[in-house]
Amino acid sequence: MTEEAPQKDLSKIPVESLKGVGPSLQNKLLKIGIKTIEDIVFHLPYRYEDRTRTSPIGSVVTGGAYLLEGRISEIKIIYGRRRSLLAFLEDPSGRIGLRFYYFSKRQQQNLDRLEKVRCYGEVRQGATGPEIYHPEYSEATIENEESKNLTPIYPSTEGVTQSRYRKIVSEALSQLHRFPLEDLASESSSTNLTTSIRYLHQPPADAETDLLNEGRHPAQKKLSLDELTAHQVRTRLLREELKTLKASKLSIPGKLYREVIDAFAFQLTNAQKRVSAEISEDMLKDFPMHRLVQGDVGSGKTVLAALAAVHAHENGLQTALMAPTELLAEQHFATLETWLRPIGVKVCLLTANVRGVARKELMQKITEGEIDLAIGTHALFQKEVNFKNLGLVIIDEQHRFGVNQRLALRKKGAKENSSPHQMIMTATPIPRTLSMGFYTEMDVSILDELPPGRTPVKTSVLSSDRREDVIGQVNFACQAGRQAYWVCTLITESETLECEAAEEVASDLRKRLPKVSIGLVHGRLSSQEKNKVMQGFKKGNINLLVCTTVIEVGVDVPNASLMIIENSERLGLAQLHQLRGRVGRGSEASHCLLLYKKPLGTISRERLDVMRTSNDGFFIAEKDLEMRGPGEIFGTLQSGELRLKIADLQRDKKIAIESIEMATKLLAQDTEKAKRLVKRWVLSEDKLNLA
Repeated sequence: MTEEAPQKDLSKIPVESLKGVGPSLQNKLLKIGIKTIEDIVFHLPYRYEDRTRTSPIGSVVTGGAYLLEGRISEIKIIYGRRRSLLAFLEDPSGRIGLRFYYFSKRQQQNLDRLEKVRCYGEVRQGATGPEIYHPEYSEATIENEESKNLTPIYPSTEGVTQSRYRKIVSEALSQLHRFPLEDLASESSSTNLTTSIRYLHQPPADAETDLLNEGRHPAQKKLSLDELTAHQVRTRLLREELKTLKASKLSIPGKLYREVIDAFAFQLTNAQKRVSAEISEDMLKDFPMHRLVQGDVGSGKTVLAALAAVHAHENGLQTALMAPTELLAEQHFATLETWLRPIGVKVCLLTANVRGVARKELMQKITEGEIDLAIGTHALFQKEVNFKNLGLVIIDEQHRFGVNQRLALRKKGAKENSSPHQMIMTATPIPRTLSMGFYTEMDVSILDELPPGRTPVKTSVLSSDRREDVIGQVNFACQAGRQAYWVCTLITESETLECEAAEEVASDLRKRLPKVSIGLVHGRLSSQEKNKVMQGFKKGNINLLVCTTVIEVGVDVPNASLMIIENSERLGLAQLHQLRGRVGRGSEASHCLLLYKKPLGTISRERLDVMRTSNDGFFIAEKDLEMRGPGEIFGTLQSGELRLKIADLQRDKKIAIESIEMATKLLAQDTEKAKRLVKRWVLSEDKLNLA
């Protein structure tokens, strides 16, 4: 009897087969998409640190990162606004504080018993002098006295420390000699895939750290080519699948379509006329429209949604419009019902707020076809919502929905091999660098013209030292009958702390501006509470709205002509541009004041300069890509669906062009191999099905 051949595919070996990976760790790794050993080796470091030699404590400089070694001379708990554990590390040249804000009794006892400690971290100026916050540390032993490799730093997940993850990687790499990785894309490359992976996880001590941190090492270039080829293959497979689907073939727009245009209290811009014609032409075909409409803030995308819905209605088809927030869904409902009710189009709003009997009645009307246009949030794609004849799906701010959510809504109109037409709208322009070759499954329309009467917002960048002047400007504007936003942001990702900050700011401003009516909106308020405040602001009963970034989309108050954004240096360009778009919606000259805290870093200064000098969303999107990198941009645009692991489209432009040719060749030679490449880098194969 012959022995069964060993499993050679690391993509089939579960992560829990590795030493030290139990159920708890397995679940934590699952949060970042790691299920198999192959997932581990392709979860690559994003930077490297040189921890191959120690530095004397007396030589450290604030702002630098160091590997230090010494003994713990003192350890104590500090009580203040935030409780912390403070330990002092000493060597013959000096001493430094090690401060921990998150610690346990066991950690305190562990530090106390260690005779010699080795730690690494960035030195800051603290309450006791030079300090390192939350350093990585271990007992200094003969084994770790000299590291043979640079230290990789990984994109991590909550509950998995860098040191623990490095141990898991080491276990996974030990499998590569038995199960070498298959080169799926660039077989002719002089750099072997398995060798490249090993090198990037464990670069030797003499490796060029700068070259690796800039992503220019040959091993990184090879993997960037593989990854970009995978994305190229994926978009082509999606495009081919779309071509196999059928859709309702509409007749040309008729009487109601012309009536609603004539009823608008404004003339369509040339851009709106052009894009509405492109949408109509798509819907005359017998395969589904899949069109992305990009338009800067205020360019009039809602008008296009209204016209498309009327076109569907004239052909006996229902439309579903999905928005990411209740505020935006409610605004769409108010606007579209005003426009469409007079011509007999029945519009409804379905959000989590609609409950009980009212919800049942509404869903029955949708099922029976009594509703022509259903507007809602994620509530629209829940199982109990069924359409009689869904012919058009409109998704606003599509980057805020995951791919599965979007597909779930499409499936509500799918019959056999047919699918509803789909129109996607976004005010977050996709940089041209990204759209070239990476959004080829969609036809793209661009609204490159603002309606007449819209005045560009003047943007100023001010230090928070000028806060008193800014409060005076807010008071002047509100007393003159205009309205303003005051946006609060925090560097922490905690929504709770951000809401608390907004509450503090609102309380402070109420004391300073007793004659100004001030409202507060943040993420911890109920929908009813938010809506009550927002309605008060829209009606002019509230002069100043203090808020978190919850108002980034979905608020249209033409009388609001002033926006203050605190800690603006902490936000990306795309988000700053979205927030700024809440003002300048009327004829009044509008201003946006970007407050920042000193000192301002180089990148932050560049970002704020872009905002100060430009109102062009597409230019801003390109600069955002340039400054933040495509990994973050892709994640923002597609909810992680197209997050890049190693490639950088700004840096790797030549590789991106090469990947187009590589994808063409791979698909022609071996489609199954191409799909395996997509699965390795992008997503599971089962998500390729769009029907």
